[in-house]
Amino acid sequence: MLRSLHMKLVMIMVLLIMSLMMVVGAFLINSVTAFYLEDFYSQMSTVFGDPLLLHDLTTPSDGEEDGAEQLSRVLDAYAGELGVDNRNRKLYILDSSGVPLVSPDGESPRLEYTENLVFALGTGLETNETGDESNVALDYMDVAIPIHRGDTGYVIYILDNKATSNDLTNQMLILIIEALAFGLVISILLSFLLSKTMVTPIQKLTEGAMRVAERDFSHEIEVLSQDEIGVLTDTFNDMAGQLRDTLRQVENERNKLDTLFLHMTDGVVAFSREGEVIHSNPAAARMLRRPLGPEASYEALFGGVAALEQVLEVPDHLEGDLQVRDSYLQLLMAPFDRGRKGGGVLVVLHDVTEQRKNEEMRREFVANVSHELRTPLTNIRSYAETLTESTGEIPPDMEKKFLGVILNESDRMTHIVQDLLTLSRFDSERDELKLARFPFGEAVKDIYNAVYMDAQKHSHTLTLDVEPDLPEILADRERVLQVMMNIVSNSIKYTPDGGHIDIYAGRRRDRVWMIVDDDGIGIPEEDRPRIFERFYRVDKARSRQSGGTGLGLSIAKEIVERHRGRLTLLNKEGPGLAIRLELNIEGPGDGK
Repeated sequence: MLRSLHMKLVMIMVLLIMSLMMVVGAFLINSVTAFYLEDFYSQMSTVFGDPLLLHDLTTPSDGEEDGAEQLSRVLDAYAGELGVDNRNRKLYILDSSGVPLVSPDGESPRLEYTENLVFALGTGLETNETGDESNVALDYMDVAIPIHRGDTGYVIYILDNKATSNDLTNQMLILIIEALAFGLVISILLSFLLSKTMVTPIQKLTEGAMRVAERDFSHEIEVLSQDEIGVLTDTFNDMAGQLRDTLRQVENERNKLDTLFLHMTDGVVAFSREGEVIHSNPAAARMLRRPLGPEASYEALFGGVAALEQVLEVPDHLEGDLQVRDSYLQLLMAPFDRGRKGGGVLVVLHDVTEQRKNEEMRREFVANVSHELRTPLTNIRSYAETLTESTGEIPPDMEKKFLGVILNESDRMTHIVQDLLTLSRFDSERDELKLARFPFGEAVKDIYNAVYMDAQKHSHTLTLDVEPDLPEILADRERVLQVMMNIVSNSIKYTPDGGHIDIYAGRRRDRVWMIVDDDGIGIPEEDRPRIFERFYRVDKARSRQSGGTGLGLSIAKEIVERHRGRLTLLNKEGPGLAIRLELNIEGPGDGK
């Protein structure tokens, strides 16, 4: 019974009323106690703060013999203000040694020495401080005031047993208990009424849900209110109606799925147990490059990948690959069952041509890296072993030559690794451009001056033609100089000694350009589309002899594209090669 919503609501209301009354009662009782405590000390502070009273208490009269008696007479005049009634609140006068000199009538002069009284008898008489520490937990209130009357010290001690506060607290506690009992009766009655109001609609909803579970949509639950339960009932009626409509629309949804099937990008072909095509979508015919009519069969299409009987017996699915001309298809073949006499095989085709090409490029890249690193490593090891095994037998000039080869091969490996790291940073988008404005014409002249001596070593004729007043451009100066140096160095490297290399630079609308034109070995027409690929070299033997890695132009292309510029090969008559570099004056954001 306690698990029902009805009883839970009743218990919640009862606990709520009890908790509320307990909190309010505790608050009121503590407030009354604190009020009386504060009122007592406030009253004492007000009375003994009167300058006239202090004067009467501290000034002895001429020929005075009993100071305590005189203090008692003075305080009797203030008994009403102090609230001293000698029953609940009593007045004592003690000497400096703590002996009661004046006490209420008919009472033994023995006292319990409290903290305030001990303080006043000790430190208080020395410093003239009052013992007035309060504590709500104690069953009394007291104050001890040290008084110096002439040369004699006294302590005025007032003790209150809290009888008035306790009486009021007891009366309030009785009142709270009575209110709690009355509140519990009211809460139980109200909770029964409230729970009945809430539970009845929920019971009707439960009955309605059971009818819907039995597919009976003929009854609609009556909405009796406009509150949350009424909204829930109305929503339930709408849900039942929508469920009825959904069951009626199953056939329409199946038609929608057929439409989706026809327009899938992946190909799907369904075969019967006999291997005949029973269903297919246009994507499958497009991928297989043939119509999938009644004449098509499983054996003709996929018999070379897996036999039909083999697919029908697998518990899950089979995977396979099929090449159709220059396309690669990934196949997923799974059996399906439409009954005892039905069933067949479903084949899903996914075009993975692009993935295969990327994988092939990755393998070729790894192979090229391995080959490029293996060659210098082999040379370094060979020369190092020769030096080690022939210590003291090799002439100094030959030993110096061997060490030179080792250093050259080490530099070659360093350049390869640096180029690979540069490409890796480009691929991972971790190499950000450091954009700043700099004169484009001055950068071209710097490159010319940097390679001039190298060109002279090869007896090249190096010329420079820069348009005047070229503007400053917004770009990464170090990267742009790297591209320029790569282009010009390639021209010097792949031009036979005694050749001609011309460098031009200028401006065209919102771009600046640089052209490097040489009469070197050039690039055959069939190799031009691949010249910017990584590790691609036209003459591999000559490239290795000159220290090339096949990465320079690909890095240059990456840098220029990150600047939204262009790096292109120009058509020219005669031998050699011409490369054009274009950059936006206003930086990468200005390029299209």
